[in-house]
Amino acid sequence: MVGEGVVHECIQHPMVESILLINRKPSGIQHAKITEIVHQDFYDLTSIAPRLSGYDGCLFCLGVSSVGLSEAEYTRISYDLTLHMGTVLSRMNPDMVFCYVSGSGTDSSEQGRSMWARVKGRTENALMKLPFRAAYMFRPGYLHPTLGLKNTHRYYAALSWMYPVLRRLLPRHVLSLKELGLAMIHSVIYGSPKPVLESKDIAELAKR
Repeated sequence: MVGEGVVHECIQHPMVESILLINRKPSGIQHAKITEIVHQDFYDLTSIAPRLSGYDGCLFCLGVSSVGLSEAEYTRISYDLTLHMGTVLSRMNPDMVFCYVSGSGTDSSEQGRSMWARVKGRTENALMKLPFRAAYMFRPGYLHPTLGLKNTHRYYAALSWMYPVLRRLLPRHVLSLKELGLAMIHSVIYGSPKPVLESKDIAELAKR
């Protein structure tokens, strides 16, 4: 859902010239700005690496729920895969900005009781050490889906009617997917004063 929403904002944004999508299966999104690579093994990028250079930013939206996974399984997906992609991209694009969608509650200390929060915190900390021009960690809470997109989770759709109320009551924890996409784009274009952006920071950067 997040990836589709971010791509949607990239398509609409006048300062985004071209978009390279890397997916395990075809996205079905067709647009003149888009080139798509379908690649099954994200742990081995050797065959597609020559096509990954020349980009200003990576908006990394891949992620899974930790429900039902051991810490080792979740680490392999959320940490190992992400750091492999980040390492390859930083080597090929040292002037790139890397944007990582983490989540509200991520544990930067890596010592907390919540498994997913520790792993996400470890991932954020490692990404910020890679030799990118900049790396920004985005920690949205509830995300209001973009109308008309196909990959909206059912529970998000069911809660959509509550969005105006939640936005007023919990402004620090509630965002639209549009705001997240715009903030990620703007972090590449303009930068951000903070490397770690909570929902309030994301909303502010989206207005830039």
